Amino acid sequence: MKPEFKRLIDTIKTEGWKKIQIEFGPDYLEIEVPPDCQELSMKEVPPAAHPGQVVEEALSYPLASPRLEEIIQGKNKPVSNLSVAIAVSDITRPVPYQGESGLLPPLLTRLEAAGIRKENIKIIVATGLHRPTTGQEKMAMYGAEVVSNYQIIDHKADDPDLFLRLGVTSRGTPLSINRHFYLSDLKIVTGLVESHFFAGISGGRKAICPGLVDVKTIEKFHGPEYLENPLATNLVLDGNPCHEEALEIAQRVGVDFSINVTLNKDLKLTAVFAGDLVESNLQAFQFIKNYVTIPLDREYDLVLTHGGYVGQNHYQTAKAAAGALPAVKRGGTIIIVANNRDPFDPVGSPEYRTLLHLLKLQGPDGYLNLLQSPGWKFTRDQWEPEVWGKVLRKVGEEGLIYCSPEISRKDYDLLPGRSGLELLEEDSPMTLVKKATEMTRKAVLLAVARRESSSLPLSMAFIREGPYAVPYLLQTEAGSQ
Repeated sequence: MKPEFKRLIDTIKTEGWKKIQIEFGPDYLEIEVPPDCQELSMKEVPPAAHPGQVVEEALSYPLASPRLEEIIQGKNKPVSNLSVAIAVSDITRPVPYQGESGLLPPLLTRLEAAGIRKENIKIIVATGLHRPTTGQEKMAMYGAEVVSNYQIIDHKADDPDLFLRLGVTSRGTPLSINRHFYLSDLKIVTGLVESHFFAGISGGRKAICPGLVDVKTIEKFHGPEYLENPLATNLVLDGNPCHEEALEIAQRVGVDFSINVTLNKDLKLTAVFAGDLVESNLQAFQFIKNYVTIPLDREYDLVLTHGGYVGQNHYQTAKAAAGALPAVKRGGTIIIVANNRDPFDPVGSPEYRTLLHLLKLQGPDGYLNLLQSPGWKFTRDQWEPEVWGKVLRKVGEEGLIYCSPEISRKDYDLLPGRSGLELLEEDSPMTLVKKATEMTRKAVLLAVARRESSSLPLSMAFIREGPYAVPYLLQTEAGSQ
């Protein structure tokens, strides 16, 4: 630890501070925070008492849609010859596909009871530009029985042999779709509906775009033309170009049936919305926005948040950083604790690493100018450094402290902001949980000490649900959406 950091931290007395718990993957960290720290939390939503029954009822009484059995009968083709494609999420989304809340067992049972042959069913992992899933991840997500008995195919956005070209969208986006999905007689999408920091919400149409389209399609969808639009933000659909483009693409592809789930802050199933692509997504949206939003009457000097389940690497943790922005003052401090447990790379793809380096070199405005320049060639994962750039514009490099014990000291040199490792003794032997706890504890102490050294009182907030919550200022235009 730098001597000046230690001197500042040692000036802080923590008598009377209160303890909070912070989600850290499957574990929790316990740290002390000032007694007037505001805990920003979503509304309590009880889990479904009988989750299996909720799934079955959603399939039996679909929204604005015939039942699956009726859709199958209306295909004008012998049922035994019908091919089925089911788009599923990858390991970065906590969709309950197995167990008592599982979507796949009852769905597959219905399809086969209607006469669909097991060998004619393809389960396609809608990865978008994420890496393929490992065998272990497939087992964890979909269960041993499904993995052993059904075709599971990973989408690969950069495989030219995998796609069919469908022309362009009304906005001029070239549209190429996964041929396994498009050529199937019955097309089903599944997913989790939660707030999304540029598509408004996840689920539904996002299984298709970006889930099952090629790099060229994603290039427009994830480009600065869309992401810099002020309506491309959490819980905004009307006028959101990302939402509207994804919806148009999904409708062009022709989805027959959609199954969306919602979860509470403990990632327990709360509801299932099945049926029509649009209606099932909209009703899930109406349901979640009543409990994920957190109205604020002020911004805070210091905001503490976490990466949640989705924050399996630094790339995904950008969602938590973006979610904290409405709550922090300009020039304030955001502390992020994340369990970056991706077994391949806790930072992200090689392209993402390179782009983070560019962000470091160019700064947020220079990086954005680079993306918007005529000679720039779209690069995989370029949009997440763009999001980190928005964070840096508001709090600066010194105002972002990132605490993830899985990331090495060398790799931290790539990342925006400051490293929580700077607050630890060199190579001190600790468990991951202990190291994350100590990094976060000292980051809070340092932020408090810096503020107190200026003789100004500090206001602090903790976003309990991290990337899943949507804080917003009541007086802002965004807050009135």
